[in-house]
Amino acid sequence: MTSAGSIAPSQPTVPLRQDATVIALVGLAHAASHFGHLLLPLLFPVFMQEFGLSYSQLGLLMTVFFVVSGVGQAGAGFVVDRLGARPLLFGALGIFAAACVAASQVAGYSGLLAVAALAGLGNATFHPVDFTILNQRVSSARLGHAFSAHGLTGNLGWAAAPVFFAGLGAWLGWRNAYLAAALLYAGVLALLVVQRAHLHTEVEARPAATPGQTPAEHDLAFMKLPVVWWCFGFFLLSTMTLAVVQGFAVSILQALHGVRFETATLTLTAYMLCGALGMLVGGFISARSVHSDRVVAQAMAAGAVLLALCGSGWLGATATMVVLAITGFAIGIGGPSRDMMIKRAAPKGATGRVYGLVYSGLDIGFAISPVLFGAFMDRGWFGATLLGAALVLLLSVVAALGVGQRTGAVQGG
Repeated sequence: MTSAGSIAPSQPTVPLRQDATVIALVGLAHAASHFGHLLLPLLFPVFMQEFGLSYSQLGLLMTVFFVVSGVGQAGAGFVVDRLGARPLLFGALGIFAAACVAASQVAGYSGLLAVAALAGLGNATFHPVDFTILNQRVSSARLGHAFSAHGLTGNLGWAAAPVFFAGLGAWLGWRNAYLAAALLYAGVLALLVVQRAHLHTEVEARPAATPGQTPAEHDLAFMKLPVVWWCFGFFLLSTMTLAVVQGFAVSILQALHGVRFETATLTLTAYMLCGALGMLVGGFISARSVHSDRVVAQAMAAGAVLLALCGSGWLGATATMVVLAITGFAIGIGGPSRDMMIKRAAPKGATGRVYGLVYSGLDIGFAISPVLFGAFMDRGWFGATLLGAALVLLLSVVAALGVGQRTGAVQGG
């Protein structure tokens, strides 16, 4: 097993153009995945008006999405390690397209629940697929920058979604905006199919099971590594905060400061764009730092302080929107270092499984947060919702430092 503190080069350096092509294709897929996270939340105000839904009901939609995604993601990692990444990637994009078509036809809450489940299934495979492709196809010297680009494109997908749905929704209506999104997914799928040679992965040979160990036990051996579970905890906690921003920031800005819907939506886009910029900067930091846990902890701590300022009520409307956008930059800096922590924790031949399990913490965080903080929103605790999200983000600092301590313990052993 590769030690948790070192990254052995998986292949010799290859031409920059070849690496860049793989990174760009995987980044496009990741952007499509993150775009799909917001298929429903961006239309929450519309659904409340058309179907008479509460914040708690809307939060449950995202819980369904991320429960399905989380369970599917943990399982998808095993499939990726056995069959390769590319088939699952193509299937996921097709499922997202189908979810968009279904969303354009919904007539009530039950239909929205079905869309949430279908979209969650589409989302399930992306992280084990993406990181398996990157780890196999990108030269080790450029992996830090590949992780940075991966996180950056994900944020760009989040940033594009509000503009896409606000613009096309106002022009064509929200149902036709969903049909346009289905066409967008079909276009991405077609491009990746044409470029499929760059996305091929080999099924890595796994180390032999120890005497007395069954194949099933061998497949699950990575779950005995404490560092994997600390990474899982970090993802769960940090994602709960992100879910608050994505799902409720627009409504909070409207309720606390009377910000217009379009302006509040653009603030969410600014948060995502600043997060993408932070990840770009974080890629250079990650490439130079041997203490990725400390980089992550410092970034999350700064983000928690800024988010608490937004929820304190001390700032006016404009200042709150600006600080919220800067929060995205602070958190984004930690993204590449976070992915490097997981790279160091993954045993040889178990990349898909480790990323699948750890990133299922992301899905569980997204599932828990809307229900918990949706109850805050229903009671009119708008500032407390942001303060609570800031507190959870501070807890993720503890988890990140815990990852570092256990990584050091493995190094020493």
